[in-house]
Amino acid sequence: MRTDSDDFPGIHKQILQLQPLIEAHADHSEQRRQLCNEVAQAMATAGLYRVAVPASLDGAEAHPITQIKTIEAVSEIHGSTGWNLMIGIETMGILGALYDRVVTENLYSDPGLIIAGALNPLGQAVRVDGGYRVNGQWPFASGIHNAQYFWSQSIVHKDGERVKDEAGFVFCESMVPVEQVEILDTWYVSGMRGSGSHDVKLTDVFVPDDYISQVQRVKPVESGTLYRLPIYSRLAYNKVGVATGIARGAMRHFVRLATEKKPRGSSLRLQHRGDAQRAVAEAERIVGSARSYVFEIVSDLWDTVDRGDKPGDKQKARVQLACSGAANESVKAVEMLYSAAGASANFLSSPLDASMRDVLVVRQHIMVSPQYTEAIGRVLMEMESESFLF
Repeated sequence: MRTDSDDFPGIHKQILQLQPLIEAHADHSEQRRQLCNEVAQAMATAGLYRVAVPASLDGAEAHPITQIKTIEAVSEIHGSTGWNLMIGIETMGILGALYDRVVTENLYSDPGLIIAGALNPLGQAVRVDGGYRVNGQWPFASGIHNAQYFWSQSIVHKDGERVKDEAGFVFCESMVPVEQVEILDTWYVSGMRGSGSHDVKLTDVFVPDDYISQVQRVKPVESGTLYRLPIYSRLAYNKVGVATGIARGAMRHFVRLATEKKPRGSSLRLQHRGDAQRAVAEAERIVGSARSYVFEIVSDLWDTVDRGDKPGDKQKARVQLACSGAANESVKAVEMLYSAAGASANFLSSPLDASMRDVLVVRQHIMVSPQYTEAIGRVLMEMESESFLF
């Protein structure tokens, strides 16, 4: 069984080595509205995208806490870079365990491999000889400019109608080379500007059966604990790393500002003001507490699955609660720091301005959105969740 201590110290050392490169390209990524390829490829060759890839494919197959800490460390340097890494870690980890080894061994032999993904059923897949014809448009394809492949989800159609069986609508996922993808220039945003989360479109693309998956219906080919965790829990906990990383970066930027800035009308630096001291202390407390709760709840989920038991609805609901709570607390922490910084934070050149814009985007993601808090409460009170997540 893998534990948190297995992988992160070595990974963190690699991230520290990449920090100057990430920082040097951050502004350029923001201006271009996509992650600079130099950064993406450096993270790929350092193995960062492979943190959740099966060990049998030379990945780390890391415990969720290691995954969160890895994403957090990069997000602390630059939010959009951390977001792209998070998407890549999730996508490559899921695919590496899901597809036939004939496919994955060939794909993952490329040390520079990056796969972008959009796991929402916005496409139409029609069965044909040897595969499917896929049409559709997906928003938020983060990192698509840096990827060699795009993985997307569709609803299977027959004779113009959505196919259903006893389990509901039939979904499938398709992996296609980016050369077959049309990237639409749609990412005109305030937060996460450097993530390149543009829309992508597939028009009558043939996808052979070997590159089709069904993540919600087919058992992974890998039997490790990581790949037996509930899929929606996996898609929630790594968002935490982006949120807490941005918040920790904001704390670092605030402390630097407080040691340098003399507020107007004061002979003392900002660090001597009570509201500044209170803000940084409260930010440290709420982010640390939320982060620790995530680690506790996710580790409990891991232990349950590792011993061969099936997680219950309450357990999955608590994972959702911890992850959405951490995203929300990260927003609160950055808001406190932003407010205590005064007018300085309002300038586009301020790192706190970027932190505020970026962390708000994390909380808006469906997997950590506060919109499911009531559903969690229903489950904890022995009621049906009325949610697809748990």
